[in-house]
Amino acid sequence: MAPGAARRARRRVRGAPPAGARARSAEDWWWDRLVPRGSGYHLLQSDSMLLLLPGPGPARPRAQRRAARRAQRLLPAAARAPAAKARPRAAPAPEPPRGPDPGWGDRIPLEILLQIFGLLVAAEGPMPFLGRAARVCRRWHEAASQPALWHTVTLSPPLAGRPAKSGAKAEKKLLASLEWLMPSRFSQLQRLTLIHWKSQVHPVLKLVSECCPRLTFLKLSDCHGVTPDTLVMLAKACSQLHSLDIQHSMVESTAVVNFLEEAGPRMRKLWLTYSSQTTAILGALLGSCCPRLQVLEVSTGISRNSTPLQLPVEALQKGCPQLQVLRLLNLMWLPKPAGRVAAPGPGFPSLEELCLAGSTCNFVSDEALGRLLHGSPSLRLLDLRGCARITPAGLCDLPCQELQQLHLGLYGMSDRLTLAKEGSHLLTHKWRHSLRELDLSGQGFSEKDLEQALAAFSATPGGSPPALCSVNLRGTRVTPSTVSSVISSCPGLLYLNLESCRCLPRGLKRAYRGQEEVQWCLEQLLTSLPSSG
Repeated sequence: MAPGAARRARRRVRGAPPAGARARSAEDWWWDRLVPRGSGYHLLQSDSMLLLLPGPGPARPRAQRRAARRAQRLLPAAARAPAAKARPRAAPAPEPPRGPDPGWGDRIPLEILLQIFGLLVAAEGPMPFLGRAARVCRRWHEAASQPALWHTVTLSPPLAGRPAKSGAKAEKKLLASLEWLMPSRFSQLQRLTLIHWKSQVHPVLKLVSECCPRLTFLKLSDCHGVTPDTLVMLAKACSQLHSLDIQHSMVESTAVVNFLEEAGPRMRKLWLTYSSQTTAILGALLGSCCPRLQVLEVSTGISRNSTPLQLPVEALQKGCPQLQVLRLLNLMWLPKPAGRVAAPGPGFPSLEELCLAGSTCNFVSDEALGRLLHGSPSLRLLDLRGCARITPAGLCDLPCQELQQLHLGLYGMSDRLTLAKEGSHLLTHKWRHSLRELDLSGQGFSEKDLEQALAAFSATPGGSPPALCSVNLRGTRVTPSTVSSVISSCPGLLYLNLESCRCLPRGLKRAYRGQEEVQWCLEQLLTSLPSSG
C-alpha cells in the first residue's frame, strides 16, 4: 500500500461507523476502512493473523481517474461518439536492439579489410581464418575471396597418420574441395606446401599447374607417388617456379632430374634428402643444369644412410657459381680426391653460409674446408659443429674477414677425441670486430687460452663496443674471472651458456637468456671472486 493511502486509512480507522452503516456489521465496516474498494489490495484473515496482499495490478490514482473523466466530458459530442464506438489501438513501442548493429561489418571499406586480413594471413596463414571470415557477412566474404590473400597455402589431409583407407578417403574429400577452391582463390598463389599426401599428389599438382601460374615455391613433405610426368608438367605450366623442397618425400631421382632439366635455368633453391639416388641429382647439378642456383641443402632422413657421400668440390663450384648457401646437414661426406696436379677450383665467390654440422664425427679436415672456402671472402656464417678435425690454424687461413657467426661446438663426442688445447685466441682476434655468435662448447682449450681468447672482446678496434650477443661455453674450462670480463666488455650479450663448466662455482652452471639474467650472473661472479682468490 502506498504511504499516502496508509495515512488516509489510519485517519479513517480512528472514526466511528456512520449511521447509514448500521445495517452492516461493524466488522465489515472496519475492513472497508482498512482496505478501500478499488485500491488493488486483498485482505486475508485467520484466527491469529491478518495479511494484506497486493492485487494483480496497481490501480490508477484517484486524481488520474478524475482527470480522465473530466477530459472525456470536455470533448464535443461528435468527437466523443466515434471514440466510444471504436477506440484506436496504441502503436506498439519499438523493441530495443538486442545486440550490436548487424550492419557494422558492411560499413568497413574493402581496402581496410584487405589490410587487416593481410596482417592476419602473414602471421597465421590463410587457413582457417579466411574460411571463417568469409561467413561473417557479404563484405567479409568479398574481402576473404581476394586471390591476393591466398599467396601462401599449406595443404594437409585432416586424417594424416590414420589407417591407409581413412587417409585416402580424406585426401579425396580435400581434393574435391580444391577443385572449386583453386580456380577462384589460388590464381595468385606463390608458395605451396603439401604434407602427408600418399595417393592424390598427382591430381593436386595437376590442379596447381592449371590454376596457379604464379607459383614460385613448392614443398613436398612426407609425400608419396610423385612421378616424373607430374614434376615436368608443373615445371612447364609454372614458368616462375624456382624453388623445390622434396626433403623426407619419396620422389624418384629421374623425376627430379627431368624437372631440373626443364626448370634448371631459373632454379634458385633446392632441398634434398640424401639417399642412394642423390648421386644422380648431384650429377645433374655438376653438369651446369642450374647455373643460377643460390641455396643447396642436403640432409639425412629419419633412417640414417651410412654410405659416405663423395662430393666433387671443384665440379660443384663450376656447376653452381652463384651459390650463396650450402648446407650438408648430419651427413657423412668427404671431398672427392682432387688428384696430384689438379688446379684449385674457382671457389664460391658469393657464398655467405656454409653449414657442415653433424651429430657424429665426420671426415672434414682443414684441407677440405680450404678447398670449399678458398674463394669465399663474403662468408658470414660458418657452422662446423661436429667437425672435430678442424683446427684454429686452419680457420685462421680462411679468406673471409667479416664472419658474424662461428659454431665449433662438439656435443657428446669430446670425451673420445684428442682436442686442441691452444689456438682459440687466433679466432677471436681475427673476427672480434664482426663476430656476433660464438660457440666453443665441448672444446678442450685450456683456461689460459680461453682467457686470452675472450679478452680480445675488451679491446675492439675503434673503441666501439663488440657486437657479440651470444656465447656458448658449455663444457669448457672457462674461469669466473674470464666470464665476468666478457660480460662486462659486451653490453649487448643476450645469451650465455655455462652448463657443465667445471671451473665455475655451483649454482652458476646454467644457460642465461636476456640481459637481466646475464647481469645477474655477473653480480654473482663478482661476489664469488674474492672467496675463490
